Amino acid sequence: MQEYSEYKELLMHYGFTLAIALLIAWLAYWQLVRIYRRMSGQGPDKRVYKAIKSQCGKPVLMLFVSVFVLLAFKLHLSGSMHSSASETVRQIISIFIMVSFGWLMAGIVNAIEVYLTGVYDVSSKDNLKARKVHTQLRIMKKIAFVVIFVICFSCIVMTFEKARQFGTSLLASAGIIGIVIGLAAQKSIGTIIAGLQIAITQPIRIDDVVIVEGEWGNIEDITMTYVVVRIWDKRRLIVPINHFIEKPFQNWTRVSADLIGTIFLQVDYSVELDKLRDYFMSALAGNSRWDGKVACMQVTNCGERTVELRFLVGSPDASLAWELRCEMREKLLVFVRDNYPDSLPKFRASVSDKS
Repeated sequence: MQEYSEYKELLMHYGFTLAIALLIAWLAYWQLVRIYRRMSGQGPDKRVYKAIKSQCGKPVLMLFVSVFVLLAFKLHLSGSMHSSASETVRQIISIFIMVSFGWLMAGIVNAIEVYLTGVYDVSSKDNLKARKVHTQLRIMKKIAFVVIFVICFSCIVMTFEKARQFGTSLLASAGIIGIVIGLAAQKSIGTIIAGLQIAITQPIRIDDVVIVEGEWGNIEDITMTYVVVRIWDKRRLIVPINHFIEKPFQNWTRVSADLIGTIFLQVDYSVELDKLRDYFMSALAGNSRWDGKVACMQVTNCGERTVELRFLVGSPDASLAWELRCEMREKLLVFVRDNYPDSLPKFRASVSDKS
């Protein structure tokens, strides 16, 4: 009951000053908004201001209010008595400042991500640089959030007197605890370091086409501990991030997105190779999936009954290469069947009449 009366007296004594502080904070915030609107209308790239407004507006307002309220509170406390209620209120306001500051830092990280993802569009045709930026952003964002949370949480805990005393009492055993935690978290630390290696060296990027564990798909998400591969049939393959550091895998878009596809065809020795080659080139010339660079037919093997032909086709990306291979394989098969049916693979046998 006594504590309640202290809080009531504190509110009545400082209520007007706190109201003035709130008004000043609100006016300062709206002045900042006016400056922002003026700059966003004159700036060459409005995406910067839009990203800042969407991610940092609310935490800035909360930070302004908390700071002005604390300043007004301390101004009155400098010439007044200090009670337990006033100390509690000051601690609560300090916690609000720390929370709003952490929220603002997270908002700045989000604003940077929103702006850069708008500048580097991963859905564009030539998206090599965009995939590189998106990969770095996703990993660095997660690391930044962890750092911001740890710092803010530590600052909030340190505002409590008992927590500081408890932390001091643990310093003597900090060495033993550090060793135990280090041994227990050895694998986790290795995973985090692997995530940093992925972000720096970038053996994989967002939307890269890879073959992992015999599965073909695109890199959908990269976290600090695992990678999500979106397989062509819409399944998701969850792969530990260490796999891309310690084991080999195929990355079809590491340097560029263009790809050379292969088509194999088994035919009889009687096939007209020149006419088949001419048809292949003419059918490929009008195909929108062909990049206009790579196109050739080669005899790669001669077996007992058939000849193996290999057709090479170039495409701008892996998806188009797959579709082009399937289409050209079908056209070549139909061409041989309709024009040279005798050139399809056949089994020859000689029968002798001994009678």
